[in-house]
Amino acid sequence: MNKEWSLDVLYKGFDDVKYKEDRERLETLTQEVIVFSNSLTSGAVEEEATLLQAVDYLEQYQLLGTKLSYYVQLRQSVNTSDSVTVNEMNAIERISSLSSKPMAVIQKFIAGIENMDTYLNKYPKLKEYEYLFSEMKKEAKHLLSDDVEEAIAKLNISAGSAWGSMQSFLTSTLEVEYRDNTITLPEVRNKAHDEDVEVRKDAYAAELKAYEKIKDAVSYSLNNIKTQVNTICELRGYESPLDMTLMQAKMKRETLDAMLEAIREALPSFHKYLRHKAKIMGHSNGLPWYDMFAPIGESNTKFTTEESKAYLVKHFRGFADDLADMVEEAYDNEWIDFFPRKGKVGGAFCENMPFVKQSRILSNFTGALNDVVTLAHELGHAYHGLNIQEHLPLNVNYSMPVAETASTFNEALIMEAAINETEGREKIALIESQLQDVTQIICDIYSRFLFESAVFEKSKTGFLFADELKEMMLAAQKEAYGDGLDHDYLHPYMWVLKGHYYSENLSFYNFPYAFGGLFARGLYEKYKVEGEAFVPKYRALLNATTIMSVEDAAKQAEINLEDPQFWRTSLRTIEDLIEDFVRLA
Repeated sequence: MNKEWSLDVLYKGFDDVKYKEDRERLETLTQEVIVFSNSLTSGAVEEEATLLQAVDYLEQYQLLGTKLSYYVQLRQSVNTSDSVTVNEMNAIERISSLSSKPMAVIQKFIAGIENMDTYLNKYPKLKEYEYLFSEMKKEAKHLLSDDVEEAIAKLNISAGSAWGSMQSFLTSTLEVEYRDNTITLPEVRNKAHDEDVEVRKDAYAAELKAYEKIKDAVSYSLNNIKTQVNTICELRGYESPLDMTLMQAKMKRETLDAMLEAIREALPSFHKYLRHKAKIMGHSNGLPWYDMFAPIGESNTKFTTEESKAYLVKHFRGFADDLADMVEEAYDNEWIDFFPRKGKVGGAFCENMPFVKQSRILSNFTGALNDVVTLAHELGHAYHGLNIQEHLPLNVNYSMPVAETASTFNEALIMEAAINETEGREKIALIESQLQDVTQIICDIYSRFLFESAVFEKSKTGFLFADELKEMMLAAQKEAYGDGLDHDYLHPYMWVLKGHYYSENLSFYNFPYAFGGLFARGLYEKYKVEGEAFVPKYRALLNATTIMSVEDAAKQAEINLEDPQFWRTSLRTIEDLIEDFVRLA
């Protein structure tokens, strides 16, 4: 089993003839699209034939542009200091930026077709794009003039995109001085799970000290990205970045409000869990940040990559064979880049590549159970990709909220199976490990939502220096974690670390984690009631996430997301787990 992923299914390198041909084809295709878009504005066109040609160009650009972009982005994620890859990434972005204006023209043309139903009924292929076309009509109301769209895309290369790249580079190459040794940021953060309290405490202090070296530079990244988003939102006529995000997410504000209402009601239970853990560990003022991931119980299980594969396949096999088979393929066919190393980005992610019916998964694996759960999470994304890969090329992008559904469903399945197999202090350890994870997607995600909301609002009137951002982060953590954490030991630099804040195209990538976590737990509860009969509904739901709104996709599993009671039911399963922990520990 290779411990690093292979990208050969895309290209064998920048010298690969196929890469060079596709890169040249992208340039040629871009020029063809520009000429075609000009024809749409130069006079009357034959509507039916033009619509078919427009869809064909959109599909070609989606397939080719995505393939090239994913290749350079995946290469860059495991070696952020590779100048050749960075140059190629910039080149692809420059070529792609030229398509922004013509793509906007094409989408406006499609959105402006009044008798679309006639063509949908005549062409089965177009019928499959019915939801896409309806969304284009909504989005067209927020498109700017063709020249402005083009200018925004071109300027973004040296603006929002560049600021985001700087944050990624600075955090991935940051050197941390820990006990007279120099280690990477992922390495020092992994020590938060160490059994030795002094190791955890020293690592926490070393991590915070290291951020001092880059906090000011990263604050410029954050300020300029959020200012850019605020400006573009205003130009496009959105009430706020959150409203723009919800439209991009294909999700109603009523759904978000229902979920947040239930979360706020449940926060005291999470605070109770944190205080109880603090008491166990000898703290009287709540849990210090450095002990949040401290292991409780006697679980010393370590996994090799081979053992993690066997563990996951065993448990997924009981749910669905296609999920277990896909996991085996991911391990055996070099879909996964496992271990941390200098220059590799921290955390974990999965990139679906439906055009080759595969995915790629990045992790920073150390062998802990949490790392196995993380792999289960990312493999859930891959399973989501498996269930949408037969869609047409323009129907393979699911929105942010449902993006975390299959991944968190996998987590719930693996953790419950593991808990049920154990007794005594091993069971306590597993329950507490799950509570750690769930607390992250509720309390920590809620704090990030509060922080980002405040940054967007305050950046309208002035620059937010690093010290002010620290105070804003602390205020958000205090509100979300309450008296569960020791307020003398919080994490004022979480805004430096988390790359989710640094996308100019994707704001509020926080609440989707809470959505996915709670949505998945609700789905898992239905699975436990319905058994095998649930699995086809689950697949249908995942399949629908790219061709329906969030609310309509949920209806495939008979769920009303606008009802706070659904979210309360999901949270109640966690509250029950907290009571088990308090009773057992």
